[in-house]
Amino acid sequence: MRQLDDTDQAIVARLQVDGRKPFTAIAAEMGISEGSVRRRVNRMTESGVLQIVGVVDPHFLDWNAAGMIGVSVRAGHIDAVADRLAQFPEVSYLFMASGGFDLFVEVFCRDRNHFVTFLNEELQRVPGVERTETFMILKMYKLSYRWGEAEPPCAAPRPLIDRERPAHSVEPPGSDTAEQAVSAATKQNPVG
Repeated sequence: MRQLDDTDQAIVARLQVDGRKPFTAIAAEMGISEGSVRRRVNRMTESGVLQIVGVVDPHFLDWNAAGMIGVSVRAGHIDAVADRLAQFPEVSYLFMASGGFDLFVEVFCRDRNHFVTFLNEELQRVPGVERTETFMILKMYKLSYRWGEAEPPCAAPRPLIDRERPAHSVEPPGSDTAEQAVSAATKQNPVG
């Protein structure tokens, strides 16, 4: 995979701020032709380097139970387990890590009952998963898909996803039994 040059990176930085920004505006800011911007964006999207998508805070879609799950995996099975976990729609982020867990899985579910069902009936039944530990996300302080030099090149309004917003409760009314089930299901006991 080839590295992005400075022009590609400058285009990406502008698209991270506003994915719908017209190529003509990007070209004018950068002092290059619109055709050059279009060709570069097409090349990056076709090669899988760049995706332009709509991002929404999952809470606004009524996915109110979020957590990070540390997963210990049987030796030699990390790639197979990761491939399987990546297929679950509840999984939004999955990475291999060093330290106490082999994988970390960010999960968004509709509610705590859905979370418990996913944990007990899906994730912990994946062959090779030996142990899990769940960290429920109680309050999200930042949710952003910008990194690197992706700062607005000029004073542009920040998109909603980066603005401060009211904290969302992840505990639906009447969820005492669901909370107890999550607590019981996420103990550091080996998966059976």
